[in-house]
Amino acid sequence: MNEFRLKAALFDLDGTLMDTEPQYTIFWGRMARQFRPDVPRLEHKIKGTTLTQIFDTYFPDPAVQAEITRGLDAWEHDMHYEFTPGAREFLTDLKAHGVKCALVTSSNQKKMDSVMEQVPDFSSLFDRILTSEDFTASKPAPDCYLLGARVLGADIAESVVFEDAFNGLAAGMAAGIFTIGLTTNNPAEAIRDKCNYVIPDFIGLDYNKLLTIIS
Repeated sequence: MNEFRLKAALFDLDGTLMDTEPQYTIFWGRMARQFRPDVPRLEHKIKGTTLTQIFDTYFPDPAVQAEITRGLDAWEHDMHYEFTPGAREFLTDLKAHGVKCALVTSSNQKKMDSVMEQVPDFSSLFDRILTSEDFTASKPAPDCYLLGARVLGADIAESVVFEDAFNGLAAGMAAGIFTIGLTTNNPAEAIRDKCNYVIPDFIGLDYNKLLTIIS
């Protein structure tokens, strides 16, 4: 019998649980061409960072920030929020086995309101939802995932992180938590050395298979 005890599963949102990254790439690509054509591939460099970080680093002008915020609010409200294949079923199976689940996202609460408007039962899938308002140091800092484990009452050795973006993978690894990378937005060879294990999506993954991966 496996003695390993898994108490907490911590999930990124965009690109991990939800297939939204291509939509964000379009939006930020437009913003980059309009306001920062001097920064190549800006729409890819910002993945996994908070809006505050993006503004501080690339768009310091308050007038530009206000314009982008208006556009982003409208964009996120109208975005299509679709689960990564197998994600909903995996979350349900984890909870059935007594594993507590937390969403740990760099998105703000306003964005989460849009998600829950489109997916009414979304919050019921989690024991806690942590947004950018809940931590000051965002990914790649480990703070958000350390907080996620703590609020679920789990030690880092009893937790697992699911991520897709480089910054998020770095955050999970820096937290000392077993980190599983999804190839939803990056090829396996690009993330294999940045996490403990790689999966394409959540299809076929359940509690028992997860235990064999971690332990």
